[in-house]
Amino acid sequence: MLLYEIVERSAQRFPQKPALIFRDQAIPYAQLWGLVQACARGLRDELGIQAGDRVGLMLPNLPQFVIAYHALGHLGAIAVPVNPLLKAPEIAYIWRDAGIKAAITFPMVLETVLTARPEIPSLQAVLLVGAQGELPEGVQPFDAVLRPSGDPLPRAPVSEHDPVVFIYTSGTTGFPKGVMLSSDNILFDIEACQQMLELEPDERFLAVLPLFHSFGQTVCMNFPLWLGATTILLERFMPQSTMEAIEKHRVTLFPAVPAMYAAILQAAGEREYDLSSLKYCVSGGAPMPEPVQRAFEAKYGCAILEGDGPTECSPVTSVNPPPHKGKRKVGSVGIPLPGVEIKIFDENDRELPPGEIGEIVVRGRNVMLGYYNNPEATAEAMRNGWFHTGDMGKFDEEGYLYIVDRKKDMIIVGGINVYPSEVENVLLQHPAVLDCAVIGKPDPERGEVPVAVIVPKPDAEPDPREILRFLRERLANFKVPREVIFRQELPRSGTGKVLKRLLKKELEMDSS
Repeated sequence: MLLYEIVERSAQRFPQKPALIFRDQAIPYAQLWGLVQACARGLRDELGIQAGDRVGLMLPNLPQFVIAYHALGHLGAIAVPVNPLLKAPEIAYIWRDAGIKAAITFPMVLETVLTARPEIPSLQAVLLVGAQGELPEGVQPFDAVLRPSGDPLPRAPVSEHDPVVFIYTSGTTGFPKGVMLSSDNILFDIEACQQMLELEPDERFLAVLPLFHSFGQTVCMNFPLWLGATTILLERFMPQSTMEAIEKHRVTLFPAVPAMYAAILQAAGEREYDLSSLKYCVSGGAPMPEPVQRAFEAKYGCAILEGDGPTECSPVTSVNPPPHKGKRKVGSVGIPLPGVEIKIFDENDRELPPGEIGEIVVRGRNVMLGYYNNPEATAEAMRNGWFHTGDMGKFDEEGYLYIVDRKKDMIIVGGINVYPSEVENVLLQHPAVLDCAVIGKPDPERGEVPVAVIVPKPDAEPDPREILRFLRERLANFKVPREVIFRQELPRSGTGKVLKRLLKKELEMDSS
């Protein structure tokens, strides 16, 4: 089965059932499938998109994201979604690497896309969702491309093992890598999640997690479409509007990151919200603080099932079972999904027994095809046939997985990964910066925030505000440090590596 065919199948089974609800407007499955076909015809006939072509998506949680994503699959083309918060240099790097032929975006970020466009030689056309008035040259309204009538489209001329999406994730080098996922990768992961959760077609999912992210794509978009369930789309997270949506639409499944649960608890509402429709809450993307989990469950009476998994694994690899299927362990990310193998390896790729800490490695049909255009990184990550996550963890005697440390330097800001080396690469472009390190600092709202520690060049007197302004012009806001600290030197090991753990201790001492 190809991924886009889940829309066709559910349209045959539940033609009048709402597939999506957006701003209180329902799009039934039959209508959604018609829109997917209309978009596929238009992309083929107007833009010449065909199997193997890459097309960028820079959209918030709109129905057009779902439509375009699966229309591309219908043609055998590949979606390359990016975060709408990215700045032009970041977009240019990703879309140039992917070699996108077209991009689909929306008015709020059109200027950013057009700024990046000269750096993307392969980009031939830009489609604008919600276009109004006169448009810049080379930009067409998304709706004008739709072809509602025409010959039935043939089945995509690709196999279930061909890539359907590239999701770019930053690595320890600081440069994003394109994770290639196939229909088989994603559908296997969905089916494994279903074996664990045993959901029904009458479920109502809330999609407030961004669909450009693998967590949102698999759990909030493709899983409900596969199931024949209904998805309520929210463009952005705000605690009260999220609770209003759960109450109004009787949401049964709420996937979120820990920072969202914390924000809901902290929101001082004018009234109590009825969240009694919730069957499960799912948490991932960052470690769930135990006090937040216990407080949320006590207030709303709904179990939070914490899970884990990297983008490279489509992305879910483990989750705590629902109460009727087994024990749930707070602080654990659960047990491996059916058909997914997880082991703990030492530095020589030897398996460690329960209780011992090592690197978490994964094997299964949900593991990516590889990194696009990056065979060296693929070979390094897939040593000996296992995907090496870079996370440190352990199993207990009952087979529950615990993550004891994240990727060595990664900072998680409100559930979004920030890789210090990416920020450091930009900082080093500043004329006053000689050396630098970016580390994470605990934050009650976001979990962590980045802090920049800078060694200025001799005779330079950099202004912290000017440095932050320099970064904001080149990086998404969530990557920009909240604080700049100056030092005469950075602590380094004998091999020259910055000892970030010592820097963190120094900052703790300075603030105490």
